Amino acid sequence: MSYVTQNQPPGTPAWIDLGIPDLERAMAFYGGVFGWTFEVGPVEYGSYTTCFLAGRRAAALMANPAAGEVWWNVYLATDDVDATVAAARAAGGQVLTDPMDVMDQGRMALVRDPVGAQFGLWQGRAHIGCEVVNEPGALVRNDLQTSNPRAARAFYPAVFGFTLDGNDDLEGVDFTFLRRPDGHEVGGIVGDPGRTRSAWNTTFAVADTDLTAATIAGLGGSVTVPPHDMPYARLGTALDPFGAEFSFGAPRGGLGGTAALDPVARQGAGKARPRPVTPTGTRSP
Repeated sequence: MSYVTQNQPPGTPAWIDLGIPDLERAMAFYGGVFGWTFEVGPVEYGSYTTCFLAGRRAAALMANPAAGEVWWNVYLATDDVDATVAAARAAGGQVLTDPMDVMDQGRMALVRDPVGAQFGLWQGRAHIGCEVVNEPGALVRNDLQTSNPRAARAFYPAVFGFTLDGNDDLEGVDFTFLRRPDGHEVGGIVGDPGRTRSAWNTTFAVADTDLTAATIAGLGGSVTVPPHDMPYARLGTALDPFGAEFSFGAPRGGLGGTAALDPVARQGAGKARPRPVTPTGTRSP
């Protein structure tokens, strides 16, 4: 297993959670799809429910009877929530929830970027975030999907110091890698002119993409993009019973190649070396 035992470097996806109207149904669905077990929190804290994979924190669910549109929320790591919120404001972001302490667990905020996508910030203390990643049933990557990639490519480097890389492996796709200052890939920006709502997509690793698609359908979800082969993995996209979108994928070549989906392990992988791009999308020589 890929275990995480300390706070992730700033800008790295550190935690994910989902607010849903029916907690019991959500636990039945995600437990069946990913093999999670659950610890339901106190009602006074919204029954915030930790999802465990092999005994380690993988995600969370929260009961929200009034939930309308639902989505997986990603929290990007920071070692100073207040400073990152100030940087986000200066770069054109909107602060939805001001910095606040979550007991002794950490400090958080919620932000909407200039293209309308929501994300969280997490400064871990007792709770570092996901304790298992890049393994079947765990978070493997997050990508921002938007019809306005140019604005996104300007915002995130300004806030987190990311550098931008293109990828010639994805022919015909407007895709930009986001890399931390140390060079590690932490996600990407997907330009999609037909996208009506910008959002951060969450992808989970699985052992068998086709089997997972069948399991999702059998548990009341719907597969919106059937399993298909990409350069690094076989991927699919689905909606859970409440309409929350997520993707799932297995590395090409089987379980032994899980690192092919790992944003850090994939650094420099592929047939062509990624080339830096500017916020406007122009690649440098």
